[in-house]
Amino acid sequence: MTAAPLADPVLDTLLLPFATGDLAWPESGNILFLRARAGAALGKAPRARLLCRQSYLPFAQGLSAAGLTLDHATPPASGSFPLILVLPPRQRAEARALLAEAVMAAEAGGIVVAALANAEGAKSVEDDLAALAGGVESRSKNKCRVFWARIEPSRIDRARVASWQAGVSPREIASAEFPGGKFWSRPGLFAWDRVDAGSALLARHLPTDLAGHGADLGCGTGYLGAVILSRRPGVTALDLYEAEQDALELAQRNLVPLAGGRRLAFYWHDVTRGLSHITGQQETGQQTDGRRDYDFIVSNPPFHVSRADRADLGQAFIGAAARALKPGGRFLLVANRHLPYEQGLVAGFAHFRVLAEEGGYKVIEAVAR
Repeated sequence: MTAAPLADPVLDTLLLPFATGDLAWPESGNILFLRARAGAALGKAPRARLLCRQSYLPFAQGLSAAGLTLDHATPPASGSFPLILVLPPRQRAEARALLAEAVMAAEAGGIVVAALANAEGAKSVEDDLAALAGGVESRSKNKCRVFWARIEPSRIDRARVASWQAGVSPREIASAEFPGGKFWSRPGLFAWDRVDAGSALLARHLPTDLAGHGADLGCGTGYLGAVILSRRPGVTALDLYEAEQDALELAQRNLVPLAGGRRLAFYWHDVTRGLSHITGQQETGQQTDGRRDYDFIVSNPPFHVSRADRADLGQAFIGAAARALKPGGRFLLVANRHLPYEQGLVAGFAHFRVLAEEGGYKVIEAVAR
């Protein structure tokens, strides 16, 4: 599906200093753009020299569609860039790690520029950049804040850099709720240090007779897949779809040890585009290519972008599941009670029923036509 471009006041504010003359684009050299997003504000940027890094597939696809270069080098070369642009997330540990990465990627005298919405913690992240690199300058517009620092290697707080970069390293999370008691995750991912309540509720109500070839749409770090592989011996194959590449890599780390000879496939994929043109395959596995391949599908779909509710995301997941299930196949969905998914379930499935309602969530089982 094709949607109109969304307004992006944070991106607009990020480039404000170049429009006002506070900063100038470097005359030469590549420009690193961390957590990059495409948008009209980039129209006057030296686009051919932008190297964009983005692990969230819808944004990565937007960058590619705009003709911008995606850079997958890890990590970026130290001291290589005259300018680094950063769009930090609101999650503090991940934002700090991105600032640390940016500071270390800057050449001597290079500039790091970052922007964030005021309501997402812009002033705190500005203070973090100052703590790493010394003094900063800033401007405010669009209910956002842009701030920048000139990087002098002698002023970098290298101990803080190392601490903040280590702060987002993958780690084993111990909890009785995880199959086997341990799970790999890291700060910056959804519900990174726990099992979120919706997924836990769905796990408790998965049918005991799940079998055959299944899929998890929006698998995150793989909790539901781990439950299925650990507790449903009739399952012979499982495909995992996730738009956030960092989460998908951890899902692979979590689930491969549980496979026990069953086929697993991991797809970096935007489920809202359907499952008929799967891209970004991370393991060799059968693609659906529009066929109705699945005996069952589970999902705890996303329902917001930043803080805004986006019921259309879950509705797109429902449509994708309906088109990918075999006749009689089952779709197991957990969602917030207030989300209006019933219309999509009526349109896409033979029938559905609510299996459980608890703590603001509902678990639904739908049967494919």
